Amino acid sequence: MNDQEKPHESVRAEPQAGPSGATQDPTSGVLDTTAVLEARVKELESQQSDLTDRLLRAHAEMDNLRKRMEREKVDGAKYAITKFAVDIVGISDNFQRAVAAVPPGASDHDGPLKSVVEGVVMMERAFLQVLERHGVRRIDPMGEPFNPNLHQAVMEQENPDVTAGTVIQVFQLGYMIEDRVLRPAMVVVAKGGAKPARTADNGNVPPASNDNTGT
Repeated sequence: MNDQEKPHESVRAEPQAGPSGATQDPTSGVLDTTAVLEARVKELESQQSDLTDRLLRAHAEMDNLRKRMEREKVDGAKYAITKFAVDIVGISDNFQRAVAAVPPGASDHDGPLKSVVEGVVMMERAFLQVLERHGVRRIDPMGEPFNPNLHQAVMEQENPDVTAGTVIQVFQLGYMIEDRVLRPAMVVVAKGGAKPARTADNGNVPPASNDNTGT
């Protein structure tokens, strides 16, 4: 059999030698590029997730800031006259002192004195109406259960005929501005009587605390 009759052998690609003479796989470059791209994609996905999280946090902070500013604006409008109101409510105390200084029944037979008393009462009523228009209202807890959030007990007084914890005397009326206490009412609280009845919402009415009394 001569050379022309020899069967053809399949040609197989042989690894090429690199510049240094070492054998180099032609597919290794593609694999390296793919690995680099995959790593880059993961890096970009991580950056995107981080930026998305930061954006959501920034939106939440801005929303909280906006709500806080709105609350402060509303509170500023509601309580803007607080300091002024604290000073001005003392005038009402003077009206009451003026009326209380007149002995009971003394003005019934004294025309000028009766006119003065009626004028003071009218001025006090007009004064309170002005306060109410600006969100300030009076606290008169006479006969009500003692409330440490609204009242300040200056003393306790033994009185078995009255439910314990009941306000039996008001030394000084209190005032509120909107839903805040401007000045607590100074009161005397009964003790020694029957225990307060249970309420449907929070149990017993809170009794007077000895820590707040003057005794």
